[in-house]
Amino acid sequence: MSDAPNLPEGFTATFEDRFVQANGIRQHAVVGGDGPPLLLVHGWPESWYAWRFLMPTLAQDFTVVAVDQRGIGLTATPAVGYDSATLADDLAALMDELGHERFSLVGHDTGYIIAYALAADHRDRVERMAVAEIPGPPGVEHPEIPAPPLFVPDFLNNRLWHIPFNRVDDELIVNMVRSNAEEFYRYEFAIQGGGETLPNPTIKYYVDLYNRTKDALRASFGLYRAWDATLEQNHQRQQEKLTIPVLGIGGANSWGPAAAEGIRPAATNVETAVIPDTGHWVAEQAPDQMLELLSAFLKSA
Repeated sequence: MSDAPNLPEGFTATFEDRFVQANGIRQHAVVGGDGPPLLLVHGWPESWYAWRFLMPTLAQDFTVVAVDQRGIGLTATPAVGYDSATLADDLAALMDELGHERFSLVGHDTGYIIAYALAADHRDRVERMAVAEIPGPPGVEHPEIPAPPLFVPDFLNNRLWHIPFNRVDDELIVNMVRSNAEEFYRYEFAIQGGGETLPNPTIKYYVDLYNRTKDALRASFGLYRAWDATLEQNHQRQQEKLTIPVLGIGGANSWGPAAAEGIRPAATNVETAVIPDTGHWVAEQAPDQMLELLSAFLKSA
């Protein structure tokens, strides 16, 4: 984390990089704090760094583990293993190696997908789960909120087009993004931002991380290219609903209450939280509100 810009004051005194061999790959996590374990799973196109504003306060009450998911950041970039079951197994194995049998869990964006898989596939491990800023796990069927079809209005198309684009399993996609990564990712951060984007140093850090090599860039699309497998896995998971407490968090200028509504068909105990005047990047755009929500939810056990 030495190259991460603008970390909160005193961050490196509390947190350290950990490199752990787990589930057959080398995983990177930033770990610190004291108390019950709390696993934070970032979204795309981010890394552990997305949680930086929340981590010092959370570390006062929890042992915080902010992981780079498979194919992202400083975690290994294998050619396979990007379906949600394998990504969940990665994190279960990581927590085993760190000595945490049971833990709470927070996931954002693609981390929402992985968090749901982890909670569903390892039901004896996760105590409670907060998920943010997508309209439910893909493949979980909501009787009143069907998944968006391919042809959708502009305001949805402009925010969702990257999913079918990233799913195209061809070097064309890697080459196209690599040749214009700055504009590709800046568009994503802006269009999902709900009227604002992230600071330039933050975006540059993410762009440089994702585009540092062709192998790293290719791996960053892995979850999207395994989308069909994840759809089928989630259809099966939904047959047995989660019974743990679940908090769905949405930005009012982004997915709002859909973050909670999308998982209700797969869980029996779901709370809804919507953060006003906030877009998709809730942990970076509204860290104080996120901390308030998470602290109340996680401490209510």
